[in-house]
Formats: sequence, structure tokens, C-alpha cells
Amino acid sequence: MSATPLRLVIFDVDGTLVDSQADILGAMQLAFDGQGMVTPARDQVLSVVGLSLDVLMRELAPEADADTQARLVQGYKDAYMALRADQGAVLSSPFYPQAREVLEHLHARPDIVLGVATGKSRRGLDKLIEAHGLQGMFVTQQVADFHPSKPHPAMLSAALEEAGVQAKNAVMVGDTSFDMEMAQAAGITGIGVRWGYHPATRLTAAQHMIDRFDALPVLLDRIFKG
Repeated sequence: MSATPLRLVIFDVDGTLVDSQADILGAMQLAFDGQGMVTPARDQVLSVVGLSLDVLMRELAPEADADTQARLVQGYKDAYMALRADQGAVLSSPFYPQAREVLEHLHARPDIVLGVATGKSRRGLDKLIEAHGLQGMFVTQQVADFHPSKPHPAMLSAALEEAGVQAKNAVMVGDTSFDMEMAQAAGITGIGVRWGYHPATRLTAAQHMIDRFDALPVLLDRIFKG
């Protein structure tokens, strides 16, 4: 009887595990105000969450020159960290309902390991993990500092290699089209969530969709048994 292969469940962070939109929108306004520019509308900002900041700012401020875009990126980083320091990550980036419970359930399973692939910086992810007490939860943590922006598959390729798991035994859980297109490009099953920052109609590359976090374990069993 063959041993059950190790499975890897990779999560996006903002819009999937935690709801950071208050800080994202607040930091964006401060960044644009700092350059004397009009802040893009809420829906426009949330539509590009998940991209690396340099790519994101080119989308939000296409008419600005490269130096101004770079100042917007730095202004956003500084404002985001200040807002988080003011409230603390537990309040500024709360878990979605059942997210922690499902993470703990999956983490306890011997056949599953967990990872993250996020547009956050290393510093930002470290702060979030520390605040929520998630140390040791994720065997692989892929961040924007070291990879091309989503939907390029580099983050997922690195996650598979670091975890020692084949693509057929991995899934990517995310709320944006960038997550699902990245999964598709990496040959990984994409699971879209309906509670995040992109409407479900944009997640056309997703192979599965869930409405509630606690629906994930049952879906994983179905995927992996298939």
C-alpha cells in the first residue's frame, strides 16, 4: 500500500486570510495626498490588491513619472506600517470568519503542509504572522521582495520546491484573478474565495470556488482524492 503523498495548501493573505482593506485604503490615500495627487477610487484600489507595489502603482498612477511612482510606493509602505503600528495587526488586519480555525485544523493534519504566496513584503508578512501568533504555521512563505509580481508563477514554483511537493499535489487559495492565473500558470489547482477583493466573475481561472472558509477542508479532501 503506497504512502499518501504530502499535500501543500498555499494561501494568499490580504483578501483571503485577513481583511486589510481599511489600512490599504487609508495608506493609499496618505501616499497620494503626500504627492498632491487625487487618490483612486476604492474599487480601483481593491482591484489591484495582490500585485507587487511597483506594478500596482503603475496601474493606479499611469500618468505619473517613474520617480513619482517610486515615491508613491514608499509613501504607501510608510503609511501602512504607521497605521498598523497605531492599531496593531490583529485589529487592522482581522481574520475572516473561520480562517484561524481552518488553518489550525489543516496544520494539524499529517498529510498537509501550509504555505503563503503574497504581494506583501517580507517585513509586512512577518509583522502579520507575529501579531496573529502564526509562527511555525507555514513551511513556505513567498513574498513580493524576491519574485516578479503575480500572476507570474515564480512564487508558486519556489513554494513547491521549498516544500518538496509536486504541483499536482498542491492548491492555491486566493481572492483575486492574479492568484488564480498564477495557479493556472504553475499547474496548480486554483481555489477562489468569494469574500475577498475581486468579484467572483473575475476569477475565471479558478477551478473551484468557496463561499465560506469552513468549506475548504471538505473541498480539499475531494480534490486530493480525485
